[in-house]
Amino acid sequence: MEKSITYTTINTYDTLNSFTPKTKNVWLVFHGIGYLSRFFIRHFSNLPPLENYIICPQAPSKYYKDASYKRVGASWLTKEHTIPEIENVLNYVDEVIKKEAIDPKNVNFIVLGYSQGVSIATRWLAYRKHFCHKLIMISGVFPKELESANFSHLPNLNTIHTVGIKDEIFDPINITKQENRLLDYFPNIEIINHGGGHIFETLLLERYL
Repeated sequence: MEKSITYTTINTYDTLNSFTPKTKNVWLVFHGIGYLSRFFIRHFSNLPPLENYIICPQAPSKYYKDASYKRVGASWLTKEHTIPEIENVLNYVDEVIKKEAIDPKNVNFIVLGYSQGVSIATRWLAYRKHFCHKLIMISGVFPKELESANFSHLPNLNTIHTVGIKDEIFDPINITKQENRLLDYFPNIEIINHGGGHIFETLLLERYL
């Protein structure tokens, strides 16, 4: 018989730069599968440090990526017990935001997800009804269960969706289906695809602003 319990756990997250009165943009960024937050956050190091403050949560499920047991990666979710795991992850993100005490009214609040991080970024906005100025989805799958009504609290949300045209994870048909779906959900969406594969294209960061 499978049973469940509730308990308190500890997880880390990383930040880049300092949050000051000069901060213009606060980024909440979710890494993809296989990353650790302290490495993923380095992608944002070329943004002007005085104007940009980056918060990078850490996926809770860590594992060894190689046979030598030296490289560690992490995953947000799997198909196993997905619904309670989503709730666990969203509770963790809630605590990160509570700890950082960011008021979106005073800054440009950007939520970004890369690869598997797209599923967390979008679900957090959808289920927690949090406000943000811009949602950026990079090389990730938009959750099947989400509908336009889940984002009714963000009617004017600026949204960016980008996929590499050589991405080995997506075929052109699925990319088109996802883009059409998002066009129905988000009136202010911009499609910015690039010529690469399943990569985080740092050269596009300035365009996202």
